[in-house]
Amino acid sequence: MPPDSTSLPPHVQLIQMSIGAWLSRLVVAAANLNLADHLAAGPKPAAELAGPTHTDPRSLHRFMRTLASYGILAHGPNETFSLTPLGEALKSDAPGSARSTILAMAGPWAWKAWEEFQYSLETGHTAMQKAFGMPLFDYLAQNPGLAAQFSEAMNGIHGAEPPAVAAAYDFSSAETIVDVGGAIGNMLAHVLKRHPRPRGVLFDRPNVVTEAPAFLDSHGVAGRVTIERGDFFQSVPAGGDIYILSHIIHDWNEQQCLTILGHCRRAMKPGAKLLIVEFVLPEDGTPHFGKLVDMVMLAIPGGEERTAREYGALLAKAGFRMTRVVPTDSDVSIVEAE
Repeated sequence: MPPDSTSLPPHVQLIQMSIGAWLSRLVVAAANLNLADHLAAGPKPAAELAGPTHTDPRSLHRFMRTLASYGILAHGPNETFSLTPLGEALKSDAPGSARSTILAMAGPWAWKAWEEFQYSLETGHTAMQKAFGMPLFDYLAQNPGLAAQFSEAMNGIHGAEPPAVAAAYDFSSAETIVDVGGAIGNMLAHVLKRHPRPRGVLFDRPNVVTEAPAFLDSHGVAGRVTIERGDFFQSVPAGGDIYILSHIIHDWNEQQCLTILGHCRRAMKPGAKLLIVEFVLPEDGTPHFGKLVDMVMLAIPGGEERTAREYGALLAKAGFRMTRVVPTDSDVSIVEAE
């Protein structure tokens, strides 16, 4: 949709919203073909790339010409194409993990699930279950390649959040910070780098923390982190001063959330704090990216994004008192509870 789309008649705006899927499929195809990697060395015509990408030369030329009209490629002399700054971000090793994020979030499996979105509206159950007959995380467990892409996508989508959280909240008085469901330790690493006093406990499933030691070492905090393996539906490590749940609560239904929160409450010592890092939706009609993500939660994992009032109610059911909501210089906020 062009930047000045709001000046268009309402019916045109709606139509443009509906056909946004066309452009999505083009970007996914570019990612799937590794087109940016093939152009990394310099401008090339489509005919030269048809073989390596296993495509029809004329069709590829038309495709690349269209990508150029959206600023992903530049259409140069002698029918060559080159990468723009936007196209550079599609390279497999580019910062931000755009390619993995696109393939994980908008690839064939996601497309199939979204086809069943109305089922979620009609029943309250996930489109994922309708399309694949299993929950999201079971599907990922059966598809290791997609699971790896999904993990990288999470870092790509939420990459700006860990430093923003570390800067927005005072962790300096804590001795032990427990990151529950912390994956490879991205959040914990940024918190510990900014606050030299605390030590960390990284807790997640065995297959999820496999890459954590190398990641934590690359950030210089491996010596301050203990990695514990387990399932937060069964228990969480005890004795921490601060417990972090970053993009965990929004993945699950209310009863599952209450189970996770209950394990955290039983593990926490007196005076400990619980920090839920999530999109906190405005109570009114103010636009917020989290409202769109809420539809993803409805359709795919079966969780939801919440307002501050809704978080307060959920926490109260789990035996917590929400004390405040701390904004950050990113899309997420920190819901503090005790």
